[in-house]
Amino acid sequence: MQKTHEKVSTEVRAHIEKVVVNTGTGRLSSQPHFEDKLLPEIMKEFALITGQKPRTNPAKRSIAGFKLREGAVVGISTTLRGKRMKEFIDRLNRIVFPRIRDFRGLSISGVDSRGNLTVGIKEHIVFHEVNQEDSKVSFGLQVSVIPKRALPREQAIHMYRELGFPLAKQEH
Repeated sequence: MQKTHEKVSTEVRAHIEKVVVNTGTGRLSSQPHFEDKLLPEIMKEFALITGQKPRTNPAKRSIAGFKLREGAVVGISTTLRGKRMKEFIDRLNRIVFPRIRDFRGLSISGVDSRGNLTVGIKEHIVFHEVNQEDSKVSFGLQVSVIPKRALPREQAIHMYRELGFPLAKQEH
């Protein structure tokens, strides 16, 4: 089993350039004391999940209809490369996906025409690093896996299956 795991790990590094993990703070940002209490808690749990400190993404302009001010935090993201990327993908495939309720595989519609795989995770508590009892906030994550070179969609689907991603046989 160890040889197979090492083979997959080197393949991940050879084929995948980076993994971008992000979350939006949309509805949470309208709550009182968001910047003082909720944002630090989200950033702490996000750092536990990804293994590195995330950066905040500010709003580029004000939009009155959404009660959004320029410079307000609208999201948090981090880019994983190298060893952290490899470990994150391994945890995603071996621990997180099996813990998702009613999981039937990733939809192949998550692979775009350039070969990027995008996966949405509704609750961050499926990651074992986060203690469900201690968590004060609930947020979802978006994980984007970007290959080193653009691939046709069918080739990318085959590559992700080879790397151990649990893609469904057909679109649901």
